Amino acid sequence: MVSMWEIIRAGGAFMWPIVMCSVIAVAIVVERFWTLQSSRVIPRDLSQKVWNWIETDQLNDQLIAALEVNSPLGELLANGLKNRNKPRNMMVERLEDGGRHVVHELERYLNTLGTIAAIAPLLGLLGTVAGIIHAFNAITANGLGDPRTLSGGIGEALITTAAGLTVAIPSLIAYRFLRGKVERLVVLMEKEAMRMVDALDQRGRTGASRQR
Repeated sequence: MVSMWEIIRAGGAFMWPIVMCSVIAVAIVVERFWTLQSSRVIPRDLSQKVWNWIETDQLNDQLIAALEVNSPLGELLANGLKNRNKPRNMMVERLEDGGRHVVHELERYLNTLGTIAAIAPLLGLLGTVAGIIHAFNAITANGLGDPRTLSGGIGEALITTAAGLTVAIPSLIAYRFLRGKVERLVVLMEKEAMRMVDALDQRGRTGASRQR
């Protein structure tokens, strides 16, 4: 049975960047699947705790600081709570600024994964071209009398093509899936953030009417 090492060697020099791409892609997919778990991005009952703090006037700098490091949703809500005494439009603007940073963190490494999905087939194609060149060089040097002279170049061409596609297809699937997951999480976080803004705005109006 042919070992993986023999297959890599038979694929020629272009197999090494393809192998490197596969290692990086696996690392990114595992890390992002772990990081983008819904329970880690949007912890259960976190929003309810914030509403309780708002309703009972328990908000303070310590709670907001703890909320900020709790999760991506906590970071977003903390950004809004820091500006809770400002006008609504300014609070929303600050939330949008903080939201861009949170989204950037959620999308970390995804561009790299997308790049791997794009370049892996091209590396395979380069390996294919290199293998064909080797095959024609063998024909030029030895003629067509011995088919074995072609086997090395043809084998290199086929192996690199298969390897490039083997890396690219799962990487592209994972990239699309993770991008969609990020988009869904962002929509949920935006809803929670706007609920908080509405709650703070309503509380501010209630407090103003009582003062009158």
